[in-house]
Amino acid sequence: MIAGAADPAFLGVERSLTGRRWLGPGGEVQRMGQAMAQQTGLPLALCLILAQRGVAPDEAQQFLEPQLRDLLPDPRSLKDMETAAARFLQAVTRGEKIAIFADYDVDGGSSAALLIWWLRAQGRQATLYVPDRIDEGYGPNDAAMAALAASHSLIICVDCGTLSHGPVAAAKGADVVILDHHLGGETLPQCVAVVNPNRQDETGALAHLCAASVVFLMLVEANRQLRVAGQTGPDLMALLDLVALATVADVAPLIGVNRALVRQGLRVMARRQRPGLVALADIARLDSAPRAHHLGFMLGPRVNAGGRIGAADLGARLLACTNPAEAQAMAERLDQLNTERRDIEAAVRDAALAQAEVRGLDAPLVWAAGEGWHPGVVGIVASRLKELTNRPAVVIGFDGDHGKGSGRSVSGVDLGASVQRLAAEGLLEKGGGHRMAAGLSLSRAMLEPAMARLGELLARQGAGSGGPADLRLDGLLMPQAATAELIDMLEAAGPFGQGAPAPRHAFADMAIRFAKPVGSGHLKLSFGDTTGPRLEAICFGAFDGPLGAALSGHAGARFHLAGRLEINEWGGKRSAQLRLEDAAPAQN
Repeated sequence: MIAGAADPAFLGVERSLTGRRWLGPGGEVQRMGQAMAQQTGLPLALCLILAQRGVAPDEAQQFLEPQLRDLLPDPRSLKDMETAAARFLQAVTRGEKIAIFADYDVDGGSSAALLIWWLRAQGRQATLYVPDRIDEGYGPNDAAMAALAASHSLIICVDCGTLSHGPVAAAKGADVVILDHHLGGETLPQCVAVVNPNRQDETGALAHLCAASVVFLMLVEANRQLRVAGQTGPDLMALLDLVALATVADVAPLIGVNRALVRQGLRVMARRQRPGLVALADIARLDSAPRAHHLGFMLGPRVNAGGRIGAADLGARLLACTNPAEAQAMAERLDQLNTERRDIEAAVRDAALAQAEVRGLDAPLVWAAGEGWHPGVVGIVASRLKELTNRPAVVIGFDGDHGKGSGRSVSGVDLGASVQRLAAEGLLEKGGGHRMAAGLSLSRAMLEPAMARLGELLARQGAGSGGPADLRLDGLLMPQAATAELIDMLEAAGPFGQGAPAPRHAFADMAIRFAKPVGSGHLKLSFGDTTGPRLEAICFGAFDGPLGAALSGHAGARFHLAGRLEINEWGGKRSAQLRLEDAAPAQN
């Protein structure tokens, strides 16, 4: 239903100031949106967004108010779930020593924290183990699993383990339960349970869940088994802030139950009851009710910073922390590490982009590799290249002959499956992941053949067919219609993120009333038509590209403007503001 390259350019913008073609809602979406507005009385701008997401008029109210009880799947629909929960409860009841082996990213840290908080409520503890990204790499390893097995009877691997046959076998004397979401192989490790919606023998109906959601479902099943035994389990709804953080930060699509989990999790987070998240929000200067954007771009990167360039377990320990003072100290350390990470990332990004541009940015796969590139930032740089080109991207850092890389994909292209196939074909030493992200290890001799083969596999899925210059818009607004009340109503269609992009609107034939450079390369401006009220706007990084010079030196010219509406809270007042992303000269 979305507009495509064959549709006329929205507002006639074939090439904007940033070189993009504007695409608006297709004719069918416009008809459905108008019909919905007539039937429901909801604003047309909101109805167009709902129509774009395939929501029928009689489903609109239910979509705008998703209830977790209606969308939460039966945990037992996942294979091994009942067995995993039973073994977990057996260890809790018997007072066994439990170890949690977690990945070093937000999803792994949140998954571990979920278990720790649940166990704490039951008067139990667990040993947390997070591998070092550089020294140990991703997932369980033989030495760590053997050491944990020597002093624990149950090891729970979260956000990892599905492909770890050897390390699981090395955990002699201990039972292993795996709660994961990464793509599984043809065979599974020999252990008590592997709960993973991306196992080869699963239906794929829950493939969009992150690991924290899988852990949450296991705790739902554990509580159910406790009720059958006449006992009461911990309050699970209070844990949804951790699930929301992981879902957004791991770039899981915000559809189905994920949308409900994040919606409810944001409400829980707004209560500011978890010391680690409170400290993190304060250090990030988050002074408004949290939204999905804050989780993905303010909180998530700070939690990740420990695993990227610092202490691997710092993020998980912060999320599990009960002491506000300790949480504050850890949040400050993570904030410092995040600043260091940005500096390292900037250097690698510049080098990777220069290399990728020489190779070409229009291929099905955009990739770069370099000596000494920090393995903790290659994933972020891959994400930047993906965003720039609208193509899957892989960035690899080499240390001598050995390279570790990370990739990010675009909607509709399963990167994890392709990387896993390369590993099976012997073109990688190791590789795996999920649809939107993957990790890999390889030698220098493998580099060129592996990237060529990966590009071929991705091209078969349609990678490279979409134009990087397309800017998709949800409709047209006038400045007087862009109110705080409308933005609140649009937010009801959220949360917005992967698989559910935030609405982007255009304002046609606008006069720039005021424009002033602010900060480091940003532009503050206001605009309007000839008679109506003006709308405030902010364009971040405007002077890093063509927008800053064109709009600040407009000389009375009029423009079509495009961006995302947001609430600006200042001095106790709420007002609408446009986060400007693009502009095009209005043809008179």
